[in-house]
Amino acid sequence: MVGCGNLLRGDDGVGPVLVRHLWERGVPDGARLVDGGTAGMDVAFQMRNADRVVIVDAAATGSAPGTLFRVPGAELAELPPLEGLHSHAFRWDNAIALARWALGDACPSDITVFLIEAVQVELGADLSEPVTATMEQVIDIIERDYLGPLRPDGLNGEPTVELTEDGYLRMDACLAAYRFPSDAVVAAVRDLELWLIPLRGPRAGGLLLKQRNPAGDRSLLVREVLDGWTGHGFRTAYWDEAQGALRIRLEREQ
Repeated sequence: MVGCGNLLRGDDGVGPVLVRHLWERGVPDGARLVDGGTAGMDVAFQMRNADRVVIVDAAATGSAPGTLFRVPGAELAELPPLEGLHSHAFRWDNAIALARWALGDACPSDITVFLIEAVQVELGADLSEPVTATMEQVIDIIERDYLGPLRPDGLNGEPTVELTEDGYLRMDACLAAYRFPSDAVVAAVRDLELWLIPLRGPRAGGLLLKQRNPAGDRSLLVREVLDGWTGHGFRTAYWDEAQGALRIRLEREQ
């Protein structure tokens, strides 16, 4: 996944900003995120030997701010020629054309381009509201169609976690990767259950899941959240789809 654009110029930086949001969610094995910035030639060579490529960039077509364009693959076959271009004039379409010329068989054939109509590109500007809203839509599409299938498969049955005497919660790597890809969570106790709610990334605050062994299992310090609760041992958990939370029963099962 390649995000193109200039972070210093408001909506023109939507590609790199989107890459940062995806990175905070966690990158599964088999995927790679690239901040392409304004270096179009570098973008071309980042595609080498990839199975699928997604490019996100800003657009300036005069359409309504935040309009999303998904460029069909057939249109990518008719790209502008490279003659007369220089590094400062390179765009996403030039990068694809260069990749085809320079990489040959190592250039991927499955390329998707998302373009988001920009409205404010002044130096030092922030992303506008319509562009931010559309960026969230593109994030959902990329997660659903590209990153989601690479994450560990769904969990069979009810997973088990361990609460330790010294106030840590331990979970296996599969559960952590599937439900908490950013390693950042909110933890709260409700009605004799410990709720863990995933966050998009550490910048949102919350608690951090830390890797505890080479297998990728995670540990989370929940001692303060449990507020004096002294039980320990293995507990059954279940994923509440409606609440978007992993709920862990604290009382011992009969």
